[in-house]
Amino acid sequence: MSNSIDARELRNALSTFATGVTVVTCKDAEGNPVGATASSFNSVSMDPPLILWSITKSINSANAFINAKEFVINVLASDQMETSNGFARSGEDKFAGIDTEEGIGGVPMLKDCVTRFQCKTWATYDGGDHEIIVGEVVEMDSSDKEGLVFYRGAYAKPEKL
Repeated sequence: MSNSIDARELRNALSTFATGVTVVTCKDAEGNPVGATASSFNSVSMDPPLILWSITKSINSANAFINAKEFVINVLASDQMETSNGFARSGEDKFAGIDTEEGIGGVPMLKDCVTRFQCKTWATYDGGDHEIIVGEVVEMDSSDKEGLVFYRGAYAKPEKL
């Protein structure tokens, strides 16, 4: 059976669901730092503590994430839009000018984030044009900063009602 859902219409419909913005980091097989902006991040389980995120299979860094034993989910603060934009681009040194510190397995963690989840890869699953990566949270830290939000194709700040 052929699916008649238009990809652009689906993307527009999905953009009505406000999400936080993250930069996921890992190290590639040669030990080089790798990072990508992702808004596809969710909790899975409290016991054990599991999270998931997904990455487009066609981007250059996909294999590094799919094969990584550890990764860090860096939840961006509302003043980190440029960081998000930088890690969303391809073909440049994404870590240039970014303050980091070492996390699990030597994975770079971004400074000044709202929250950082250090994870061991639990499982990966095929998700069509994405790979779904599940991680076990082994350490985390959090601040009271305001998070960066993505809604209807644009950055936003959360507002309490």
